[in-house]
Amino acid sequence: MGNEISYSTAKWLAPASFAIDFAAQNYGMLSSPNMKDINDANVSFFSPQPMFIAGFFAPQQILQLVWLYRLWKLDPKKSENERTELDTMVDYVPIYSLGNLCIAAWMVFWNSEQLGISHAFVTVNTVAQLYYIAAKQAPMNTRSTSSILTHVVSKTFAGIGVLDLLHNGSVAFFKDQPATLPIRVATGVGFGLASLTSDWIFGGCLVYDLVALSVGQSGSWSQLLGFYAAGAAAIVGAKNWLRPPYGAGDGAYKSVGQNGVDDRV
Repeated sequence: MGNEISYSTAKWLAPASFAIDFAAQNYGMLSSPNMKDINDANVSFFSPQPMFIAGFFAPQQILQLVWLYRLWKLDPKKSENERTELDTMVDYVPIYSLGNLCIAAWMVFWNSEQLGISHAFVTVNTVAQLYYIAAKQAPMNTRSTSSILTHVVSKTFAGIGVLDLLHNGSVAFFKDQPATLPIRVATGVGFGLASLTSDWIFGGCLVYDLVALSVGQSGSWSQLLGFYAAGAAAIVGAKNWLRPPYGAGDGAYKSVGQNGVDDRV
């Protein structure tokens, strides 16, 4: 697997981006007005129940810390196995780091209520995460801890990114507006198609997004979102039960020349 950055760069870039994002999130929660104050003052048809964001944030941060610890711990010089395990993680580091920096910037502009600018950053993050999981990420190998962790981190990052994109976009450009018929139809079609192409992880995030939106809305729109959540859960469940998405791989690791290792460490 050819990675875009060296092992040494990955081992400082990923935790640095996490620290920047973590600091920005704490700024968002502790400043005045805080992120929830901005949320309450700007509502629209894709405003989720705020507690669902908090409920997702905490465990996802823990997952990232576990992933970062493994990224830091693995030594490519120790064995071919460890080098391959590290390659799996380093491949995601550029997109992961970009995402963290974008979300940190998003928080700064969100809290200053510059929602158009904040939307630009959340769009870059979501598009980047979706690109990675759809077009760049290797299939999960259930025999590889690095592969499992990277799939969980990347797909939960992308999953919450979808909710962020819908939420920020609606309040930035359609504040205080109800969901029109085209919006209702597009939401159902979009989430339905996404569910058809999703594994358990990303598909579960899509269902979570819809539940968060349903609880955050009211009336017939809330009920329809709840119906969409149930439908998405059924699609994801049936699709992945009929065609299990994960494989164990062949247990073999491709050899990499020692010079290649030295150049990248």
